[in-house]
Amino acid sequence: MKIAVITGASSGLGKEYAAAVARDRPEIDRIWLIARREDRLRTVAETIGAKARVLPLDLTKETDWNLYKDTLKAEQPDVALLINNAGFGKLGDFDAISPVDNGDMVRLNCEAATVMTALTLPFMHRGAEILNTCSIAAFAPNTRLAVYSSTKAYLFSLSKALRAELKPRGIRVLAVCPGPMDTEFLPVAGIAPGASHTFDTLPRVNPAMAAEKSLKASAKGKAVYTPRLFYKFYRAVAKILPHGVVMKLSGA
Repeated sequence: MKIAVITGASSGLGKEYAAAVARDRPEIDRIWLIARREDRLRTVAETIGAKARVLPLDLTKETDWNLYKDTLKAEQPDVALLINNAGFGKLGDFDAISPVDNGDMVRLNCEAATVMTALTLPFMHRGAEILNTCSIAAFAPNTRLAVYSSTKAYLFSLSKALRAELKPRGIRVLAVCPGPMDTEFLPVAGIAPGASHTFDTLPRVNPAMAAEKSLKASAKGKAVYTPRLFYKFYRAVAKILPHGVVMKLSGA
């Protein structure tokens, strides 16, 4: 049985990934939806239909990693697609954000994605794909998003390294680097209108479009997907200019 595993699937981009996989990947037999909120997962599952399977897991907890590992071992699926989408951010000066929130960002954005990939890889074969939801924040450090941008830089680097490492095995890896989307991410991050001039003025990315087009980019073997010309330009600028300059231009 070919399956897709999607973390952070209860809302936002994760919900759109679930819909896009169900619609555009007919070879996928089941879609495992993973997030903490079981009620929200079930709502997403209802929109997908019989392919959906709800796995309410908290990916910051080792006990739940073990539940996922045990499920894989028991069912021995062929994981054709892993989408590491779970993550969150907080806007604010480093010492104004609670130590718990700063630590949880690292645990969910970095550690959980790393562990989920390590647990899933033994069940992936030639032709399989891994999509990691990074961010334009991965391209350069960001003040007032110090931890968040650092976690996404880690995931961006991991994606590129795994892409090279797994290429001989025929497993593709894509770093998905969207700009701001009008999803639950913004209120959770404390990014209300007026909280950040930068976020107020940045063009928004449509999450349904990002899900659909990043899946197509992955199928084509692309390394990085960044939607919208504005953010493609920022990605290029962040490669050329010193990060100190980029930070002044992009400060939140």
